[in-house]
Amino acid sequence: MVLKDLPRALHHQPSTYALEDQVGHLLRRAHQRHAAIFLEGIGPAALTPMQWAALVTVVREGKASQNRLGRLTAMDPATIQGVVRRLRARGLITRSADPADRRASVLAPTEAGIALVEATLPAAIAISEATLAPLDPAERRIFLKLLQRMAFA
Repeated sequence: MVLKDLPRALHHQPSTYALEDQVGHLLRRAHQRHAAIFLEGIGPAALTPMQWAALVTVVREGKASQNRLGRLTAMDPATIQGVVRRLRARGLITRSADPADRRASVLAPTEAGIALVEATLPAAIAISEATLAPLDPAERRIFLKLLQRMAFA
């Protein structure tokens, strides 16, 4: 079936396709729920989920190139560039020349960035718990394993 045939197919079999049962729709709804929990839980830190991911990764790594940071956080080059720009503007990370390759630069956390991660880490853990709250512990383990399998396939 080609895309142009979809309206005709839905007309003849409208009950065979339920949006609320589709994986993409469910993942988007789950992501929306998590994003709302994140924004409420992160509070005064005023970080987006992607900014948090980049900052906590730079703190964990100690140093990283922007390219590596993008790969580690699954962000495309344009997105990681904007995230890095905003984190630098807030004084949470620095950029310096890579001594091994002057064409490259290295990102590193500032003391303020490290302090912010330390201060918000309990909230980040609570956010994950709140996101997974509808699931019992066994379901959580299975759900996370399945998501990892899908994410890294």
